[in-house]
Amino acid sequence: MATASGVGRESLIASARELLQELPPAQVTSTAIARRANADPALVRYYFGTRENLLFEVAKQIGAEANRPPPDEGDPVELLAEMIHNTFRFTRSAKHMQRLMIEELDSATSVEVREKMREWNRQPLANYARLQELDADGALRPFDPLFMHLAVVGISDFFASGAPLIELVVPADTDMDNLRREYEAFVSELIIEGLRRRTA
Repeated sequence: MATASGVGRESLIASARELLQELPPAQVTSTAIARRANADPALVRYYFGTRENLLFEVAKQIGAEANRPPPDEGDPVELLAEMIHNTFRFTRSAKHMQRLMIEELDSATSVEVREKMREWNRQPLANYARLQELDADGALRPFDPLFMHLAVVGISDFFASGAPLIELVVPADTDMDNLRREYEAFVSELIIEGLRRRTA
């Protein structure tokens, strides 16, 4: 449902998502979101009650897109590569999502928000664990799902959130999209070959 101004709930969520691609979460205020949506800031209160609730809705939407159920079958090496690439895609589509969870939602007063954050962050661990269960032939060395998740998220997130620093250490005419693709391929190969079990 939209108000007389034509701006509805989904428009505010979309505007918040856009801003989170451009700004750190602390700068994504109710006023900034409303301005981006061409709306009155009172609409944020009308639809969501608080800015925290609006950001939670953004996180729910992104989390629903990113979290996938554990695989039922497949080659473990290919599944691992797919999970790595999915994490990179997630960090590109939600540039400041990790900061949003750390700086805003983890300290949220709402129990629902905090529990949902825990649930979303545990899903990749279950997926990594399931991947190892499917590895009946032992193609990969055993690994800790928690450490794998933390490593892949950290590696992928830095390329998105640390872009200004990266741009300082590469030539000025660097094609950043191509560099991103090369970096992602490098990371995927580094992890997979590091875990691939060697035969004597």
